Amino acid sequence: MKKQSTFERPFIGDDFLLQSETAVRLYQDYARDMPIIDYHNHLSAKKIAADKPLKNITEAWLNGDHYKWRAMRANGVDEKYITGGATLEERFMKWAETVPHTLRNPLFHWTHLELKRYFGIDELLDLSTGKEIYERANLVLEEKTPAALLQDMNVEVVCTTDDPADDLRYHQEIAEKNFFTKVYPTFRSDALFFIGSNEFKGYLKKLGERGGLSIESYADLLRAIDQRIDYFHENGCRLSDFGVGGPLAIVDFTEEEVSLIFDKNLRNGALSTLEIDKYRTSIMLYLGKKYHEKKWVQQYHLGPIRNNNSRLMRMVGADAGCDSIGDEPVAAPLSRFLDRLESDKQLAKTISYNLNPSQNEVFATMMGNFGEAGIPGKMQWGSAWWFLDQKDGMEKQLNVLSNMGLLSRFVGMLTDSRSFLSFPRHEYFRRILCNLIAEEMNKGLLPDNMEALGKMIQDICYNNAKAYFEFE
Repeated sequence: MKKQSTFERPFIGDDFLLQSETAVRLYQDYARDMPIIDYHNHLSAKKIAADKPLKNITEAWLNGDHYKWRAMRANGVDEKYITGGATLEERFMKWAETVPHTLRNPLFHWTHLELKRYFGIDELLDLSTGKEIYERANLVLEEKTPAALLQDMNVEVVCTTDDPADDLRYHQEIAEKNFFTKVYPTFRSDALFFIGSNEFKGYLKKLGERGGLSIESYADLLRAIDQRIDYFHENGCRLSDFGVGGPLAIVDFTEEEVSLIFDKNLRNGALSTLEIDKYRTSIMLYLGKKYHEKKWVQQYHLGPIRNNNSRLMRMVGADAGCDSIGDEPVAAPLSRFLDRLESDKQLAKTISYNLNPSQNEVFATMMGNFGEAGIPGKMQWGSAWWFLDQKDGMEKQLNVLSNMGLLSRFVGMLTDSRSFLSFPRHEYFRRILCNLIAEEMNKGLLPDNMEALGKMIQDICYNNAKAYFEFE
């Protein structure tokens, strides 16, 4: 392929994002070769279990990737080439046409880092290089299964995101195959919270059938939840997650009230906002106590406004790429929630993530309220999430955490991705981390002790997560 004239050397060089020799040393000697524990993503366990080559870069790279979808829409690309009926090559070429317009968007970095790491491609992707890059990448993917791609990136553990009603058969198949990468489920509880929706009663039927139960009361629901948590635990699950959009409301309730609210919903009665909030509060607290009982880590992703574009959602479905940052108050309800669990000595290890960057300090200081003797870093303010998952957002998260908590106890990066080609994002984070630490070493703001600071970087990249999650 003809060399691009824009740069005299490959865009992604050994010193990419590393702005000093100190940064290069920290990355090369301490961060680069650490294994990856990706404790939150949306990868398909079914595809991993199938153990078949992915074959086509459009399917591996563009399908389900709402980051790229949003960029293509912003570039005026017709939906036919994003989620519609265009051929795989046509869709890839529209992405290639879009990439030059992503300059200063993290997608420009991610795109070329992934092309280099998975396919050995240094050329910049654009309309003139797209066809040849498409063909070269597909040749590699003809032989690469998802498990092989994970192993290539030294991924030791991935935790998928799974509904409580999932039968987890693909995780069981993966466990039998003894892949290099261990794949564990995560108990994503969102569907339990949508009482009053048109789909809720159908979901209850499915949830009950998984365990041979008929859910006809709130007590039945709690029994079904217990059963599913036990089942997930038996299949290696050690994490839960919550990602319901909108305001977080923690209100007072009684068990009798919630039982009546649940019965009213089953009888097709319309629920008030307060009734929904009482039900949701009861479920959140019940789940939190179960997670503590199982010694799981609970995760809370808070702050999105989901499905803003109703027309696009009707066309494409949920996760279409029309979610955005919300501005709902969160400090008081999050405090009430964590304190109620802590007051009963039933607060599990917790990771919280905010989508609104104006709440960085809110989340960082909130998690510092609830530590526990003997559990370093029990309460984590999580990695920069979603729209904040870029160089500026990561640096701000690292700086706020350093100022208001213990960076040295941070459990580090995750992909939160649906793509098997996203794991160079860990490299991206590690380079940013090393550059940040090196900059302060060079200014005399941190000791000139490569071994001690290198050890802290290794802890953030891998060791802290290894100790925190206690996977078997």
